[in-house]
Amino acid sequence: MQTLTSPRLRPIEADITAMLETIIAANRDALAGFERRERTHYEQARAKLLTLEVEADAIDDAIVAHFAQPETSKAELHALVTYLKIVNELVRIGVSTRKYAKRIETYCTGSAQMSPFGSVVVPLHKSALRALELVTECFAELSYCDVEDNYRKVMVEESKNDDLYGIVEQEIMQYISQEHARGVDYIKVLGTLRKLERICDRAVNIANLLILAKTGGKLSTYST
Repeated sequence: MQTLTSPRLRPIEADITAMLETIIAANRDALAGFERRERTHYEQARAKLLTLEVEADAIDDAIVAHFAQPETSKAELHALVTYLKIVNELVRIGVSTRKYAKRIETYCTGSAQMSPFGSVVVPLHKSALRALELVTECFAELSYCDVEDNYRKVMVEESKNDDLYGIVEQEIMQYISQEHARGVDYIKVLGTLRKLERICDRAVNIANLLILAKTGGKLSTYST
């Protein structure tokens, strides 16, 4: 993996890349569980993410340790701040993936019928997965990645994701109007599918942070 800033940051960058790859693998498992209706895939997805928070804490500790070192340059400090924010986004994505895998498994075997929505759920999940793959590919080769082009590609996936979520939302609302007794179940299903939309949104946040990590500029986490 090429580094943008300094060889001293390579271990941190490698650990963040590993986190991204683990999250992608878990999402692939969860998607396979839905497509194949096999519970084993959901279990594998959750298992991959069991130590996610521990790994994130270790990366944060390593980042903080670099902050305290007098030889850390201004450019490195800027990169480290963006890495800290990327790790936070990854933890949130991982938690969403873990909850999604647990809940969607329950719905696929429960009273809420998921099969009518399969034609939308699968591409919805694939768009979130592709967004994660794009940011991972870019981060792993950040020195050579065209971060602005990568951001545009991630935004395309996010736009697809929004459209697909809107479609499945309409379909589920129609089922609720027809099957009042299962209305609560379908509302929960919609809330679970919302996690796929949020995963894609957070991938956009990471793509934006990669621009900042490479080109500099001001962070605008709380304002636009």
